Amino acid sequence: MLNNPRSHGLWEVTAPPAPRTTALAGSQRADVVVVGAGYTGLSAALHLAEGGADVVVLEAAELGFGGAGRNVGLVNAGMWVMPESLVEVLGADYGERLLDFLGNAPRAVFDLVERHGIACEAETSGTIHCAVGPKGLRELEERAAQWQRRGAPVALLNAAQTADKVGTSAYAGGLLDRRAGTIQPLAYARGLAHAALAAGARIFTGSPVLSTEESGGRWTVRTPAGAVSADWIVVATDAYSSGPWSRVRDQQVHLPYFNFATEPLSEAARSAILPERQGVWDTKDVLSSFRFDQAGRLVFGSVGALRGGGAAVHRAWAKRALKRLFPRIGEVRFEAEWYGLIGMTRDNLPRFHKLDRNVLSFCGYNGRGIAPGTVFGRALAAHILGQVQEQDLPLPLSVPANPPFRAAKEAYYEVGAQLAHLVDSRL
Repeated sequence: MLNNPRSHGLWEVTAPPAPRTTALAGSQRADVVVVGAGYTGLSAALHLAEGGADVVVLEAAELGFGGAGRNVGLVNAGMWVMPESLVEVLGADYGERLLDFLGNAPRAVFDLVERHGIACEAETSGTIHCAVGPKGLRELEERAAQWQRRGAPVALLNAAQTADKVGTSAYAGGLLDRRAGTIQPLAYARGLAHAALAAGARIFTGSPVLSTEESGGRWTVRTPAGAVSADWIVVATDAYSSGPWSRVRDQQVHLPYFNFATEPLSEAARSAILPERQGVWDTKDVLSSFRFDQAGRLVFGSVGALRGGGAAVHRAWAKRALKRLFPRIGEVRFEAEWYGLIGMTRDNLPRFHKLDRNVLSFCGYNGRGIAPGTVFGRALAAHILGQVQEQDLPLPLSVPANPPFRAAKEAYYEVGAQLAHLVDSRL
């Protein structure tokens, strides 16, 4: 995208074409203007249009340009935070409501994929969170117990069971979450855009929002060559926010994350590694993730940015790590590499903001954007359509607050990941 092969890598090469869109020119009127064409914005637009609202979507760059087109493609349930810790932070009412909301979120994604015929390589065989050492196993034992007490279909795997499903004896165990799965993330975003357009939404790309003003009970949102007048604004720009709503981004610390995609592996390798096609990530602080795409490429990623000296460091580490995980994999050749930014909040939980009158935002997905973005967009649509009251949404209102030492933390993550991968001789 935008002539940068390291922005979206494999996903842009293999995704079905995006719908044809143009930049906004001239004036438009709508009930709702949605700013940002990622999962939250496109889901909101789709559900609003299906509910009878007149919707305009404004995207500064291209469809799925932000995290929606760069992530690993794991459709996870819940958040990084342990279920009981989430309840402690949000309280019993919102906490349990959010756990139920996000626990069912992958199903919402796969239902949309099926209902709209979205070609996004959807795999519904679950995900496996793999334990690195005894400490990692204790973490997964506790996570499994907390989810199982809530009736979630998760199973704790021992080392042998994990080896059977993953294809390596490197892990002490794993947590299989049958609610989850994988998709081709940019293909899913483009599919949502096709569905939203078919439902009647209007989508404009290359149309960054420069300013907003309220007059006569309506908002005017201005771009370089046009303007939209609407009753409501949905701010769905999250970690890539800029312009009038840069505070949405400013409350988050950016964590860089990269992915490498191998050439398609041999049939023998594909039958031995992830034979059931789950997506995987591990319990390390500088974690790793991997999954297959439909053509048999192994997509392998970790924390770090592919810029400056980081590209060579992370590429060499990825090849070493894959050989340690799968000694019989043979010579590893990468045919694509890319990276993006994950927005991390101070407590690793998402946020619901009312940025002004009738200006709403869900954001702060902490690396869990696919399923939460989809269902939070749907929730915003239901609220705007009058189907759900504000107090019944899955998060309480909060005010954006900048974390201390944000720039220093971001530099630390990028440099620290390079150092970790330089000296790492283990998984």
